Amino acid sequence: MNPAPPLFPWRLVLASASPRRRHLLHGLDLPVEITHVDIDETPPENVPAEEVAEYLARKKAEAWTGNLADDQALITADTTVLLGELLLNKPSDAEDAKRMLGLLSDKEHRVITGVCIRTSTTNACFSDTALVRFRNLSDEEISYYVERYSPLDKAGAYGVQDWIGYTAVERLEGSFYTVMGLPMHKVYEVLKRLGKGVSVGD
Repeated sequence: MNPAPPLFPWRLVLASASPRRRHLLHGLDLPVEITHVDIDETPPENVPAEEVAEYLARKKAEAWTGNLADDQALITADTTVLLGELLLNKPSDAEDAKRMLGLLSDKEHRVITGVCIRTSTTNACFSDTALVRFRNLSDEEISYYVERYSPLDKAGAYGVQDWIGYTAVERLEGSFYTVMGLPMHKVYEVLKRLGKGVSVGD
């Protein structure tokens, strides 16, 4: 028995070094090509904290200089962590990672992932927000996590899919995959609409 054909025609081009995003996109049962784009991820001061993730995703999409075939869709993304209005991006070193986790301990924070999906004819950018609450973390636990998992490439200094997610997350409201790095329900919906020729607002 032959497998069912894809529900829509896209070949995806992921402009990201993140193995987590690569893993998630493969879950759509569509071919995924990996490319990379480098930008300065320092947001301008006039961009509100809750808009930074989408701003950086858009900036990555604009910086990619490749060509897209009619059946290709470029995907760029960025994830930020907000504690109140305090923006926690990727830590600069292990001590900065420990500082961030200390701030998040016993508190609720927002995780926002911004996404841009660019085709040969259009560009759709959007974001999704999840709320995450950590239990109280001891200094020993924070040090263990940072030293063992070295989360220097992760916003807020943690990955929800690894040890800290198993042991520290008391509550999560929203999409787990948004926290992991791609709001898959929204990515799928936009790809589906674009595949049917439906316009998606930028």
